[in-house]
Amino acid sequence: MLSCPIPAGGSTAGAPCCRLAASHQPTRRTARYPTDLTDAQWAELDPLLPDPACLAGRGGRWEKHCRRLIVDAIGYVVDNGIKWRALPADFPPWQTVYKRFAAWEKVGASQRLLDALRDRVRLAEGRAAAPSAAVMDSQSVRAAATVGRATRGWDGGKKVAGRKRHIVVDTLGLLLAVLVTPASTQDRVAARSLLRRLRDIAGGRVSLVWADGGYTGSLLDWARKTLRLAVEIVQRPQVPYFTVLPRRWVVERSLAWITGHRRCVRDYERLPHHHEAMVRWSMIRITSRRLTRHQ
Repeated sequence: MLSCPIPAGGSTAGAPCCRLAASHQPTRRTARYPTDLTDAQWAELDPLLPDPACLAGRGGRWEKHCRRLIVDAIGYVVDNGIKWRALPADFPPWQTVYKRFAAWEKVGASQRLLDALRDRVRLAEGRAAAPSAAVMDSQSVRAAATVGRATRGWDGGKKVAGRKRHIVVDTLGLLLAVLVTPASTQDRVAARSLLRRLRDIAGGRVSLVWADGGYTGSLLDWARKTLRLAVEIVQRPQVPYFTVLPRRWVVERSLAWITGHRRCVRDYERLPHHHEAMVRWSMIRITSRRLTRHQ
């Protein structure tokens, strides 16, 4: 039976494991991949993962595999862009990892993880936990053959056939909300659902959102009247050379961070909300590294 990783060349003495360690027998697994969590990262993530049904009195079995192994396996898939079936043999069976990934997503675990880590990073950098301003943008990505026709489309502007991910980040570039739609969906149309999702996540604290020219039109009045949210358009200056756009560069950088994870370069997910989960897990990796760097 597999268990949590130990440092290369280290011993199992005092090696950290998940808070459900009593439910599985520990054995050796050497941490050998760049995506493996550090002890500091795992100390932040472990308490935030949802309790199993048996611990909450809803029946079911104890989890057989260490949760740290499961999270390491998810991070390996997200960062390397491999198929679930191609997981290395020193991880739990791919069916177990995928089922746990889907089950956690069903109860919103990745969003809760991301929210908690983001709040801690903001506090560590001397800011309020809840942001008051944000930046939104979208990115069209090509879809693999596994993406069904009903959830894909054609982005005529970018000449991309696939899906479009719409994100909102705070002024540090940390992800607040993500929404995945067919690539044919206009930004100003998807923004209504995205901003509603932002309101649910941020609790109405965000009062200002910066965006590009694709969000003009009736969206501005709708956001102000319905959500009491000001959407400010940052126009591109008419200059014949490259220039960094105020505020907008933050979300562009976040999109680059996400695309740095190979599973997010192209959309391979059958279900749109699973691609949203992949985006969140990529930002969980980034945010947890940033948090532990402060510590």
